[in-house]
Amino acid sequence: MKGSILVVDDEKGQRDILKTILEREGYDVSTAHSAAEALRFFCENLFDVVLTDLKMPGMDGIELLKKIIQEKNPISVVLMTAHGTISSAVDAMKFGAFDYLTKPLERDELLVVVKRAVEKANLIKENTFLKQQLEDRFSIEGIVGSSGVMQDVLKILKKVCAGNSTVLIYGESGTGKELIARAIHYNSPRKDKPFMAVNCAAIPETLLESELFGYEKGAFTGANARKAGLFEAAQGGTIFLDEVAELLFSLQAKLLRVIQEREVRRIGGKDNIKVDVRIITATNKILEGEIKKGKFREDLYYRLNVIAFKLPPLRERSEDIPDLVDHFIKKYNKALDKKITGVSKDAMVSLINYPWPGNVRQLESVIERAILFSDDVSAIEADLLPLEVTQKIYPAGKIDFDIPREGISFEELEIDLIVKAMQKSDWVIAKAAQLLGMSYRTLQYRLNKFGIRKDSEAIPKGIPNTPNGLERRRL
Repeated sequence: MKGSILVVDDEKGQRDILKTILEREGYDVSTAHSAAEALRFFCENLFDVVLTDLKMPGMDGIELLKKIIQEKNPISVVLMTAHGTISSAVDAMKFGAFDYLTKPLERDELLVVVKRAVEKANLIKENTFLKQQLEDRFSIEGIVGSSGVMQDVLKILKKVCAGNSTVLIYGESGTGKELIARAIHYNSPRKDKPFMAVNCAAIPETLLESELFGYEKGAFTGANARKAGLFEAAQGGTIFLDEVAELLFSLQAKLLRVIQEREVRRIGGKDNIKVDVRIITATNKILEGEIKKGKFREDLYYRLNVIAFKLPPLRERSEDIPDLVDHFIKKYNKALDKKITGVSKDAMVSLINYPWPGNVRQLESVIERAILFSDDVSAIEADLLPLEVTQKIYPAGKIDFDIPREGISFEELEIDLIVKAMQKSDWVIAKAAQLLGMSYRTLQYRLNKFGIRKDSEAIPKGIPNTPNGLERRRL
């Protein structure tokens, strides 16, 4: 079936002729004798094209068009009109009609217009679907992370989305800074406008200025035509400047002017162009340190630092790894047409223990590779993981051990390590966190999660009342 069409005409003969012609071309055709009947059809059917007469008793074609437009349905409306009312049909184009045909209708012209109208309706549907996918993908609720540190990040996100303030995101490479920037955009009033992402470290210095601000014809050798910059292209939307610390001092000054004046000037241009763009920046460097080195403008830093937060590295939120692994398995099962159901116990222990210098991006690559190389297995085994992930390499002074045949409880092992670190540091959380290689906030979250307290004889949360649990876990 090529598409679904509703023919609306008060003349039965005209309806029947159109139905016959269009059905022979493979269209699914319904007919209505009035605009009122057509509107009742919309309650039960979804059409690609409405082919309606302009002059009808009661509600005419123009009023029907307006009601269809008001519902924001992805429907192309084509009006049919006699020669005496062509001006009215032309006016209808201003209200959103796709096209108009004059009676008596020519078969070839009819089929060409209907074909184009169906194509436009399908394109609108596809764009709507893709837009919904983007919004779902970058929804705040869709960001994976139930750990305390990630919940703090999500709380900030929910507050900043509605505003226009500049946002500065700190984080190591691979922590998902662009994902967070897109989440801010697609959950803001600007979501229907462009999102432009620029990696300031990836574009040569000589090209970055022209990419950001554009240029006039003849501004430099090779500038054969005027080009708008990304700030202009992002009009009404958001521009994301990743690795902003890599900007040259001269470009930092121009960026400061954009923030202050809300206008840009193309290279070689004389006129300032007003822009309405929200600016989100990200860096893996400490900008205060770059200021002291003389590499970053202090005045620009204060403009960018209106709302700032840090994305934690994956090693500081290892409790999120199982959820992230599950998310990536679903993603690549679909992409690679696989049916992996999960990860074996040994593989998960390796994934949780590994420090992940490449953060979430590295974890995603590891899972994608494991699924790609899996053959008729239901779960990812440890032998499908890279050697650097499965090999247990401990710094000097730490104890290595083998996993017993009957297996272990990772949660019990984690609690053992936390308790030993707290005892070794005389219950000073900062010292214990340093021993464990995690942040103060992460350790504090886990102490609360497991109910570990210095003065308590109670069993931490989740520990079974067994010889291996109760007797070993008293504090």
